[in-house]
Amino acid sequence: MTHSPNLVLTVRHPADSVAVLTVTGEIDVDSAPALRTKAMELIRQGRPHIVLDMAPVEFCDSSGLNTMIGILRYAKDRHGSLSLVATPPHVTRLLDVTGVGVLMPVLPTAAEALEGIVTPGGHGTA
Repeated sequence: MTHSPNLVLTVRHPADSVAVLTVTGEIDVDSAPALRTKAMELIRQGRPHIVLDMAPVEFCDSSGLNTMIGILRYAKDRHGSLSLVATPPHVTRLLDVTGVGVLMPVLPTAAEALEGIVTPGGHGTA
């Protein structure tokens, strides 16, 4: 578990190449670096498919969006993916308004994201 002043990150590993990262709190200019660091660390450790569980996110600003794009690029460069799940309405709206939502899958549940990663036609093989 990683803590930042307004952010708590919890990781679980449901498959070999996948990490589900639950993001709790606020993703802003102060906390976004902790999210970026943790996700990139997981990718470097052989888990290139990152699923961000956003349900407990209370706030996300442009720093958070930029961080998600950076994680996506880093994962794709390593044959991985980034999926967002359970995005709260305020985050969904931000993704829609900025167009960032078209860059990565936004799914209702982690189970659906995992299914897309571990099945043929998904992002890869877990």
